[in-house]
Amino acid sequence: MSAPPDPQRTHDLLLQLRQSYRRGALLESNLAPDWLTQLRAWIDEAVGAGILEPNAMVLATATADARPNARSVLLRGLDERGLHFFTNYRSAKGQELDANPRGAAVFPWIAMGRQVVAAGPVHRLSQEESDAYFATRPRGHQLGAAASPQSQVMPNRAALDDAVRDTAARFPEDAPIPRPSHWGGFRLEPESIEFWEGREDRLHDRLRYRATPDGWVLERLAP
Repeated sequence: MSAPPDPQRTHDLLLQLRQSYRRGALLESNLAPDWLTQLRAWIDEAVGAGILEPNAMVLATATADARPNARSVLLRGLDERGLHFFTNYRSAKGQELDANPRGAAVFPWIAMGRQVVAAGPVHRLSQEESDAYFATRPRGHQLGAAASPQSQVMPNRAALDDAVRDTAARFPEDAPIPRPSHWGGFRLEPESIEFWEGREDRLHDRLRYRATPDGWVLERLAP
């Protein structure tokens, strides 16, 4: 068994960690005329740069009484309506979004010195959209979605493994697995979406598309 960490060493290390961003500048003239085109472009660049899970985003939600929560999810769709992701509706995030249907998502492309922050209301996708996506998932992922009581307390790992085996036994290898009614998609509809690029001395570039009654506006925010 390894020795326990030294609290003072960890404290000193955290104070010393510094990263200077020198990738470049983000100017208003660099951006696409709309947030969707710009986000698609940055996702393409993140994929090209070999970023691990470039479609991973930290999704923040809150309970009805404003207790915050956050976790990473995968972006699985993107259109003019917003950002699409899928989950168990009975999970913590599913219940929170039903009770308080607003959220924020952060794409932390740290290796590129970039991040994107989107915020706005969240709506369920149609059953047809959820069915269509579920059908594209690998069989193991489908079994996991059907078997796992996501966010519920489990007595041990064996209980989860047993639930997956029991679910698999109900569906022969050649039989399709239907989407569980408690599992499906959400869409985050951005009211604001900020594109952040790191600069030296923490003087980062922050450009935000924001929806107004008269249409979208582009704003520069102080770092």
